[in-house]
Amino acid sequence: MRIGILSDTHVPEAPRIFPEILEALGGVDLIFHAGDLVVARVLDELEQIAPIYAAEGNHDPHLKDDPRIEKVHFLELEGFSIALLHIFEPLNWDLQRLLNQYLGGARPDIIVCGDTHYERIDWLEEILVVNPGSATLPRNMSPRLGHVAYLTLEEGKPPQAEIVDLAADDWREQVQRIAATG
Repeated sequence: MRIGILSDTHVPEAPRIFPEILEALGGVDLIFHAGDLVVARVLDELEQIAPIYAAEGNHDPHLKDDPRIEKVHFLELEGFSIALLHIFEPLNWDLQRLLNQYLGGARPDIIVCGDTHYERIDWLEEILVVNPGSATLPRNMSPRLGHVAYLTLEEGKPPQAEIVDLAADDWREQVQRIAATG
């Protein structure tokens, strides 16, 4: 199973979902949006590609009645427990404190988060943490193409996560390579 991950699209602060983002997510089995959509039409566009789960970001309280959006999604996929939420910071906190603060003490195999606009993949003890950064406002700069992430899950194998910089000249080749191996 290949999951496309994005976060912090901030439409309409960023004028739109760039077509490259939609292209990059083509062919995934699921999409995770880690919050700060700002407008629901982002989900409408993404749902044309694959089923979507979205976390409520700190800019999304007005979207709380949308059934696609939850503060935290707890999912079981391909034998992995996954938590999708917006904020999972600061990383200088003790891991158990983070888990208690944001996940009620739950200890999933994988945590997908956003908020910082900085992309990263980390292992905190045995938990894989994936933050794709912002797809439209990377590193809090003015609107431009940013990053998406991919999470590849296969039961019995370690999860694989990769980040693609959509501003890179070779982003399409990176996406094709990930699709071929996932």
